[in-house]
Amino acid sequence: MRATYIWQQNKWPDFTWNDSKLSYKLGRVRSLQGKLVGKMSVLGFDLKNSVMLDALTADITKSSEIEGEILNIDQVRFSVARHLGIEIEGIPEADRYIDGVVQVMIDATQNYMQPLTDERLFNWHAALFPTGRSGAYKITVANWRQGSEPMQVISGAMGKEKIHYQAPDSSEIPYQMGLFLDWVNDNQEIDPVLKAAIAHFWFVTIHPFDDGNGRISRTITDLFLARADEMPHRFYSMSAEIRKQRKSYYDILEKSQKSGLDITNWLEWFLDCLKAALIHTEKMVSTVLQKAAFWDKHRLVSMNERQIKMVNLLWDGFNGKVTSSKWGKITKCSADTALRDIQDLIAKNVLRKTNEGGRSTNYELNL
Repeated sequence: MRATYIWQQNKWPDFTWNDSKLSYKLGRVRSLQGKLVGKMSVLGFDLKNSVMLDALTADITKSSEIEGEILNIDQVRFSVARHLGIEIEGIPEADRYIDGVVQVMIDATQNYMQPLTDERLFNWHAALFPTGRSGAYKITVANWRQGSEPMQVISGAMGKEKIHYQAPDSSEIPYQMGLFLDWVNDNQEIDPVLKAAIAHFWFVTIHPFDDGNGRISRTITDLFLARADEMPHRFYSMSAEIRKQRKSYYDILEKSQKSGLDITNWLEWFLDCLKAALIHTEKMVSTVLQKAAFWDKHRLVSMNERQIKMVNLLWDGFNGKVTSSKWGKITKCSADTALRDIQDLIAKNVLRKTNEGGRSTNYELNL
């Protein structure tokens, strides 16, 4: 019988890949990782915590968004900060569910050198489903999926469903997960970045739980990326980048799960996605460093609250051009006061007029 899915191949799970196709991409990713860690090392304690808090919050919220679940960002941020001992103010305490989701990520990244066991995975699964239900449906929690019904990934309206993938039968899960965990915990000579990509694909292909397989596969990815960085601090978010490329993510998974044991295409996609995440974070960290240097340079310049607010808005990616009218609306002051604020900062070399013409004069930071 012809094998429809990769796990039906005779030599499953003996994956193969083309090293020559991956070597440049892997080298580029490793270089970017090193460059980012170097930039982070020169950040002060507060700035480093801020970047890490942003990255973990994005990783957790975006991983859930991939599955169509929207978490309260402020509550996630509060929970992450509390677990990492970072002091923040003015944010509501997280509910039990969000706190459980955060605990899973914290355990994976802070304890990245600990073995991955079935018990650890069960604990993660229990934290994701504290009520024992997925939506309105009761599911098996903290154990492998049960029953004889096939586990299928389906889309489309009722009566017009399309089956994208069917996982191994539940009776095979203990054996399949035994192979997976033996490989995960084996200290074989394989780059941890590639190991992150293979583990992600292998786990989500087995689909061992009733629900939460995608989120846990991405958590396993973060565990191995922490090993690759050789540190528990997360400064970039793979899940946030996957969220941006959600359609191609599902497309490459489906294609790879219906192909042979050569997973080069999946590994190339993974490395390209990770590279994009690293480049995005490197740009963000560069902006953080520039912002810190800017405020250090102007630490003796006196500014009122309106001016400080607008300068920070400009640093944080103000949408559009700053005019005196926008200044007045945002800071809730008169047009005359807004113009005086702007002219004062121009005199202090904090702002400058742009070269663009038009009916309204535009202003930008004087960098």
